[in-house]
Amino acid sequence: MKETARLIVDGKTYELPIVEGTEGERAIDISNLCRDTGFITLDPGFGNTGSCISSITYMDGVNGILRYRGIPIEQLAEHSSFIETAYLLINGDLPTAGQLSQFSARLNDHSLVHEDMRTFFEHFPHGSHPMGILASMVNALRAFYPEIPQRSEEEEIDITFARLLSKLRTLAAMSYKISTGMKVVYPSHRLSYCANFLNMMFDSPVRPYHIDDDIVHALNVFWILHADHEQNCSTSAVRLVGSARVNLYAAISAGISALWGPLHGGANQAVVEMLQEIHDSGGEVEPFIKRAKDKNDPFRLMGFGHSVYKNYDPRARIMKEMCEKVLKKLRQSDPLLEVAKKLEETALKDSYFMDNHFYPNVDFYSGIVLRAIGIPLNMFTVMFAIGRLPGWISQWKESLDDPRGRLHRPRQIYMGSNKRDYIPVSERGQ
Repeated sequence: MKETARLIVDGKTYELPIVEGTEGERAIDISNLCRDTGFITLDPGFGNTGSCISSITYMDGVNGILRYRGIPIEQLAEHSSFIETAYLLINGDLPTAGQLSQFSARLNDHSLVHEDMRTFFEHFPHGSHPMGILASMVNALRAFYPEIPQRSEEEEIDITFARLLSKLRTLAAMSYKISTGMKVVYPSHRLSYCANFLNMMFDSPVRPYHIDDDIVHALNVFWILHADHEQNCSTSAVRLVGSARVNLYAAISAGISALWGPLHGGANQAVVEMLQEIHDSGGEVEPFIKRAKDKNDPFRLMGFGHSVYKNYDPRARIMKEMCEKVLKKLRQSDPLLEVAKKLEETALKDSYFMDNHFYPNVDFYSGIVLRAIGIPLNMFTVMFAIGRLPGWISQWKESLDDPRGRLHRPRQIYMGSNKRDYIPVSERGQ
C-alpha cells in the first residue's frame, strides 16, 4: 500500500499520494486537490512547490550537493569539458568518443550566423544592454532557420539544439565586437568551443589573440558550473513558456529575459560592483557587514545566501580555487579578490550570517574570474546565459517528452473588490 498524507478539511479526510525521489526527496502530490476538495494551495514564489518530476539535476541544499545526471559537479569541473557536459545534460549520459566527435562537428557546422543578422545588431540603439539584444536575436533565429519538413522531428530537434548552442556563442561575441566598433571575428573549425569564443571576443588584426589552455579550461569550468541548476527562475520560465508548445527559440528567449534580472543572472555583475564599492571606500568590510545586518538599510551583501543552499554553495568552492589559479597564471593581482576573501572570512565568523545560512554562492567569485579573462562587466550575464543554455535545452526537451506534461497555469487567491457596477464617466465626478 502506497504511503499517503491525510488532509482534513471541514471534517472530511482526504488521502494525498506521497511521491519519493531517487535521492529520498519527498513530496505530497496535490494534483487533484482542487478537483477533490475545491481548495487550492497558496505558495508565493513557489518556494515549496514542485512543478515537475525531473531526472536532470539533483540539488541538496542542506549538504551542499549538486549533480548533473547523477555525476557530482566537482568531477565534471575537474575532468569534463563544457561541450561534453552539455551532451550529458541533453542526452542523459556521457558521450562515447565517437558521439562527442560527431556532436562537436555538428556544433562547428552550425557556428556561423546568417549575415543579414548583422543588420539587426547594427540597428539596436547605442548603449542597449547585451541581454536585451541577445533575447531578441535568439527569437529572430527562428525566422532565419525555419523547420524543414523533409527532416524527421528528432533530426530537426537535434539540429536546433546544435544551432542554438553554437550560434548563441557566436552571437554573443559578435555583439561585443560590433559594440566596440571592431571587426567581427568568425569562428574557426580548428578551435574548440571555448577557445573559439575567446578568439572571437579578443582577436584583432593588430593584436592576434593567444589561446592559453589554462584560460580555456577556466572558461570551461565557469560554463560547466552554470550549465543547469534545477527549477530556478529562468529554467522555470523556459518550461512555462515551452508548455504552450512554442518553438524552442521563443522558450530560450524567455529564459534569457528571466536571467537578466539582478536577483538571478545579473548577480555576478552586482557582486563585482559591490566589491568595487568596498575597495573604493578604503577596503574595510566591517561597515558593509554592519549595513547588511541592519533591517532598516536596503543594502545587501551580493553573492551571499541562496534560496536552496543552506550550506556553502559547492560551485563557489570550485570558483574560488579557479580565481586563484587564473590570477596566478596571468600574473595578476586583483584587489577585488582580496576584498572578497576578507569579506567572506569576516562574514563567516559572524553568527548573523551563520544563523541565516548566508554562505558565499557561485556569483561571489565568478565575476572575478571573468574580469581576469577580460570579459567586460556588461557581458557577465551573457556569459551566464551561454553556460545555462544546455540546461534550458534539456529542461525544455524533458518537459516536451513528459507524459504528465500540461499547459502551465498557476492559480491565485483573489483579494480584490467584490462585484460592483459600471459607472458612466459622466457620473464619476471631477
